[in-house]
Amino acid sequence: MGDERATSFGAEAGSYEAGRPEYPFEAVAWMLETMPEGVRRIADVGAGTGKLTRALANAPDAEVVAIDPDPTMLAALRDRVPGIPTFAGTAEHLPLPDASVDAVVLGQAWHWVDPVAASAEIGRAVRPGGVLGLIWNIRDERADWVRRLTEIMHSSPAENMVNGPHGPQVSEPFGELESGSWEWNRAMSRTELHQMAFSRSYLITAAEDERTLIRRRMDDLFDELGLGDGTIDLPYITTAFRTTRS
Repeated sequence: MGDERATSFGAEAGSYEAGRPEYPFEAVAWMLETMPEGVRRIADVGAGTGKLTRALANAPDAEVVAIDPDPTMLAALRDRVPGIPTFAGTAEHLPLPDASVDAVVLGQAWHWVDPVAASAEIGRAVRPGGVLGLIWNIRDERADWVRRLTEIMHSSPAENMVNGPHGPQVSEPFGELESGSWEWNRAMSRTELHQMAFSRSYLITAAEDERTLIRRRMDDLFDELGLGDGTIDLPYITTAFRTTRS
C-alpha cells in the first residue's frame, strides 16, 4: 500500500470503527461462494479495525487471519474481534506461506495497492482454484444531499475506483472480475456522520484549518436537512468483486 494517506488510518482508529459501516453479509457470502468446499482459510488484507473480519468470521467453516500494515488498527481489531490471528503486512508483501489460503479478501483497500504486484503476491499465497475478493461500501450519490456531502468532504480513491469507467483491475494469476451490488441504508447521527468523514484519508492528513472548514460546512448541510439529535438514513451501495486463481 502506497502513500501517506494509505497508512494514515491508525490516527483515527476510533472514528473509523464508529463511522464506517459494516458489510452486508449477503455481499460477503457472494464474494466467497466459489471457494472450494471444506474448511475455508481466508486472509483479510488491509483489515483495519475488523469491519470485514467480523463478517468473514461468521462464514461456515471459516478460519480467518487479519493482515494490516498499521499496528494501531490491528490492536483495535484484536479488541473488537477476539481470537482472530493478526499479522503485519500488505497485499504486496503477505506474511503467508505459499498456497496456504483458500481466499484473500480486501475491504475498502484495493485502491491503495499496486494491482500487478498485489495480484502476483496474492496468487502466491492462494491455492489454485481459490478466490480473490474485493469489496467496497460506497455512499449512494443519487441522493442529492449525499452528493453534496461528498462535495464537502471530497471524493476518495475508493469512490473514484469503484465509480470510474473501468473499476478495479487485477492481474495474473487471476482472471476477469465478476461483480455484484447491494443497496441498503444506514441510520446515522450527526456525530456518526462526522466520525465517518474524519476517518477518511483526505481529512486525516488535511491541515487543521481545512478540517475546521469541512466540519462547519457539514454542520451547515445537516442544519439545512433538519438533523438535530436524531438520525438520517445514509444510502449505500455495496459493490463486491470476485475472481478465481488459475
